[in-house]
Amino acid sequence: MKKLLASIVPLALTAMIGISPAAAAEEGGTPHYPINHLKEVDWSFAGPFGTYDKGQLQRGLKIYVESCSACHSMNLVAFRTLEDLGYSEDQLKTLAANYEVEDGPNGDGEMYMRTAVLSDHFPSPFPNTEAAAYANNGAAPPDFSLLAKARYVERGFPQFIFDIFTGYNESGPNYIYSLLTGYQEPPQGVEVPEGAHYNPYFIAGPALAMAQPISDEQVTYDDGTPETVDQYAKDVAAFLMWAAEPHMEERKQTGFMVIIFLAIFASLMFLTKKSVFASKEH
Repeated sequence: MKKLLASIVPLALTAMIGISPAAAAEEGGTPHYPINHLKEVDWSFAGPFGTYDKGQLQRGLKIYVESCSACHSMNLVAFRTLEDLGYSEDQLKTLAANYEVEDGPNGDGEMYMRTAVLSDHFPSPFPNTEAAAYANNGAAPPDFSLLAKARYVERGFPQFIFDIFTGYNESGPNYIYSLLTGYQEPPQGVEVPEGAHYNPYFIAGPALAMAQPISDEQVTYDDGTPETVDQYAKDVAAFLMWAAEPHMEERKQTGFMVIIFLAIFASLMFLTKKSVFASKEH
């Protein structure tokens, strides 16, 4: 028991006084990743009444299609669901026609490739995981469908207590934004393996196999939005949040109505109890 307390107390004190993972590593302690705390972004969908910005989601889709789809699949997202972003059926048919998917078997019992239709999902750019890893320095790029929910980073004490009441669910988008804008030269004394790239926001270590995937003016925006890495990172992170939770707005609206109903119901029950027992002697 004494040994258990001796190991828990330092961790609790570290969390309470806010010592960063980077400081702990510099002091010779066990490194924790990500090294830096995530950057906080003011998302439109944050909070109990937050909603998606469709213009931002469309920009994020454009970034995925032009810069990310060459390596990352979205095998849980169908082309037809993009109608929620404000696209017409003809626009989505044109987008789907840019992809080919495997189908079959045909009459000869063989699989074949065909042009994608609205009911298809974004296909993987690689035939299998091994091929994806071989083409990307030994690390297979993850599927993007649920990435914004899968990459959850704890904010620590005391933030996680408040997060319970505020409905905080922006950790994934914050992580994606921080990672895309966090590439930098390794600090003195830090060795990065050949072919890896230093990023203190990476959740699994100080460096990752993926090079910085996007640069300024790489993707052209038609609405006048700044074409910078910072803006690109925000837009694609928001789009990936929508991909992971497309019905978030409906969920929040339903939750709000349930809370209102419970408040009214509790008030009526209190008034009923008060009326029933008003004439009773206590």
